Amino acid sequence: MEGRVPEDLAVVVDAGGAITVWSDGARRLLGYEPAEIVGRSVTGLLAAALPESTRRHVADGQRWSGEVALRHRDGDRVVVRLKGTPLLDAAGGRLWLVTGTVPAPTAGRPARRTVPLWDLTLSQLPVPVAVYDRDARLVAANEIMTEVMGRSEEEMKGLTLWEIEPHPPFDEYDRLQRQVLRTGEMIFHEDHSKAPGETRPHAWSMFMSPLKDETGAVQGVSATVFDTTEQYWARRRLAVLNDAALRIGSTLDVALTADELSEVAVAGFADFVTVDLLESVALGDEPRPVPTDAPVTVRRTAQRSVLPGCPESVIATGDTTLYPVGTLPARTLAAGRGARHRPGDPGLREWIRSSPARAETVARHMIHSVMLVPLRARGVTLGLVHFLRHRTPESFSEDDLLLAEEIVARAAVSVDNARRYTRERRTALALQRSLLPDRPPDLAAMEVAYRYLPTGSGADIGGDWFDVIPLSGARVALVVGDVVGHGIHASATMGRLRTAVRTLADVDLAPDELLTQLDDLVIRLDREEGPEVRGRAAEPSGQVGATCLYAVYDPVSRRCTVARAGHPSPALVTADGEFRFLDLPAGPPLGLGGLPFEAVEVELEEDSLLALYTDGLIEAADHDIEVGIGLLRRALGSPAGTLEETCDHVLRTVLVGRPADDVVLMLARTAALDAGRVRTWQLPPDPAAVARARKTAGEQLAAWGLTEAAFTTELIVSELVTNALRYGGAPIELRLIRDTTLICEVSDGSNTAPHLRRARVFDEGGRGLLLVAQLSERWGSRQTPTGKTIWAEQSLPDETSF
Repeated sequence: MEGRVPEDLAVVVDAGGAITVWSDGARRLLGYEPAEIVGRSVTGLLAAALPESTRRHVADGQRWSGEVALRHRDGDRVVVRLKGTPLLDAAGGRLWLVTGTVPAPTAGRPARRTVPLWDLTLSQLPVPVAVYDRDARLVAANEIMTEVMGRSEEEMKGLTLWEIEPHPPFDEYDRLQRQVLRTGEMIFHEDHSKAPGETRPHAWSMFMSPLKDETGAVQGVSATVFDTTEQYWARRRLAVLNDAALRIGSTLDVALTADELSEVAVAGFADFVTVDLLESVALGDEPRPVPTDAPVTVRRTAQRSVLPGCPESVIATGDTTLYPVGTLPARTLAAGRGARHRPGDPGLREWIRSSPARAETVARHMIHSVMLVPLRARGVTLGLVHFLRHRTPESFSEDDLLLAEEIVARAAVSVDNARRYTRERRTALALQRSLLPDRPPDLAAMEVAYRYLPTGSGADIGGDWFDVIPLSGARVALVVGDVVGHGIHASATMGRLRTAVRTLADVDLAPDELLTQLDDLVIRLDREEGPEVRGRAAEPSGQVGATCLYAVYDPVSRRCTVARAGHPSPALVTADGEFRFLDLPAGPPLGLGGLPFEAVEVELEEDSLLALYTDGLIEAADHDIEVGIGLLRRALGSPAGTLEETCDHVLRTVLVGRPADDVVLMLARTAALDAGRVRTWQLPPDPAAVARARKTAGEQLAAWGLTEAAFTTELIVSELVTNALRYGGAPIELRLIRDTTLICEVSDGSNTAPHLRRARVFDEGGRGLLLVAQLSERWGSRQTPTGKTIWAEQSLPDETSF
């Protein structure tokens, strides 16, 4: 801040730089009592280095005059114009008398009545003016110019600008003067620099005009300088606002948006900026009202400094801190209005002293001006922004506060948008992940690994899904699908389709039949999304659609049946390393209706690798589909270690950049059940076959060491074979499979599905399937090309389970 110099300001400094005399005017200006300042080094009062001209005069023992930045007792920065006069003590040592400057008299000049009014006008103009001769040497300078230059007129007279100040930018000024002398044309020049007699940079507008005689010959040049610092800062503020409009809010990321705000502020008008967001906002949640009777938890989301590494910071980016009740930041948050402060203000002084680290950094970096501006959007407080100055000499002005409030208000809207997006995306992602399997099931038929990557672009997540469904007879169904669209709606549709697929899989439908049923469901969902039409069913809206691939693998026969609905064909890598895509009919996407789906059955060697995926994997933003297919072929052709490692290897190879769409990758390595774990018997259509089946099953369980399960298994076999004889037809087949469970299957030639019902008191039948359901963990039936199969599963004893 500018300091008004008291008339009785006087300080005496001895030859060692210690203060020996301290006047009452000095006490009023800087707040120190004589008892606490006399004897201390005068350098402790300096808030900035002395101007270069002043340092030179002090070193030469010459009288000096100029601006000096001093440190007030309460920490404020005070800029005053002082004059130093050298003195000698009795021993010949040099003392300095420092006083406030007073207008210099016009000593040695003619009396006022003899001085032309024109000369008086030039000498007393309130702007710096100087006149130079034809050799660009100073002829005269008014009092304001001598103050700016930090030298008297006598010291500068007869010298060029480069001889007066032999360093930039005076070399440029000297060149411009000589150009005016050479061309006779006026030059206007603007610059932002610190004059030798000033403690801080100013914006200068200079008019260098030729001085011509009656014949038009150039005899010299005049330099008139205007201080346009206020206009410079006004333009600077407009540039900061424009910069803020262009750069803040370029992403939908809360932390990046906060960092953009701090970057714009540091580049524009502050030396150190921190952005503290409420903990709920930083996490993407709905902001809560700022409490007035409890500490406020904030997270340091971003900070920037003109110094590398932000040495002023006492809180690391990403860490949380508390604003205690009643402290200045807490009160500013509650008030919702920005304010300027100086370290000497009681509220800020209390906040600084509450943390030794904060007090130390304020003193070390000489922070002299602070603004606190709440981050508010749509009437809700999101956080607090701190603006600090220590390298910029000027304190924050009221215009700076208005500028800070403007860019913070713009940033607050972007932060709130990013917060809302983060919350909605997290909700959609959580919904989608909750609808997808957590971990691959433990299967004897195959080893499975998968990866799901939501899109990293600005769009919401999509409706990609996948599933691994254990089926009867140790078989496994693999499902990969992709719902049209993005966001929560797509995730909800995905969840409904995944549930439907699991339900249809439990019925053991063939892949093509399952896709047909799923197609009807998508059409119904699409009609529900369409507009209401009075008196008739709504037409399909076209808002719901999906692609899907459904594959069923049987480890006993090593055959895999696959059908797809507009989905990319799976890739196959055989045990000997041969790569190919399965040749499958494409099938229409789900939701079109009326078109058939076709299934293809392929035999897979043991240890074959099957890759199912969504189009986001091969249709990346940085390459076309043909390149993606080539990258997939290369990645699968050189698998890396385990199946999990191979998943990562494929993603690293194929996804060179960020995926433009959600990505699902599922890898399945096939296995085959050992022949010793599967036994099959053909049974004649004879009632005597029931006893034979019981006996055969008991013998096989004994051979497997499962005698404990023999009694239950014989009952199940008896009931299932009896039902096949009574209600089915030839051929009748019994199969036992020892997997993680004991599976009993009876097949017959009838397509009639069994129905579980409770027999009445006088009924002679109807209790068989009820008994099977009670004895087994689960049971069911499935259609086969020659009829149907009824199956039942039992858990194995712990010591014999696989």
